[in-house]
Amino acid sequence: MAEEAKAQTPPVQPKMQVLGQFIRDLSFENILAQKGVQGEVQPDINVEVALDAKKRPADNQFEVISKYTIGSKNKNGGEQLFLMELEYAGIFQVENVPEDQMHPFLMIECPRMLFPFVRRIVADVTRDGGFPSLNLDTVDFLALYRHEIERRVAAEQGGAKVN
Repeated sequence: MAEEAKAQTPPVQPKMQVLGQFIRDLSFENILAQKGVQGEVQPDINVEVALDAKKRPADNQFEVISKYTIGSKNKNGGEQLFLMELEYAGIFQVENVPEDQMHPFLMIECPRMLFPFVRRIVADVTRDGGFPSLNLDTVDFLALYRHEIERRVAAEQGGAKVN
């Protein structure tokens, strides 16, 4: 009878609440304006994303930091046009997530929640910096997480073979 009650109990759903979000660091360098580039400008955009998460002293609270490095070079000549570095963070209250699933949850779901705000900041800063608004493509945080796990496993295996 007790087993039937357990079987009928619905699984507890993960719960996430954004307690706060903020810019930790932001820099934008308009190199085009500083140096002056001659001729036609055809931008080549490069976006790098890095993620980090930290447990906060309060129960079930985490700080998730997404770091974006966005550079634009001129396809004609390779001169740097601009460089933007943005660290955007969110404070999350996360409950009902098993310990073994917490890391992927923090590195996939939390950045996904922050991304629309990051996109807006990047668009505004590039426009205010004298360039057309840069509308970032959606980041696949699941693929990014899987790639990072594969990279770490390969590094560990490579390190083990060297020893």
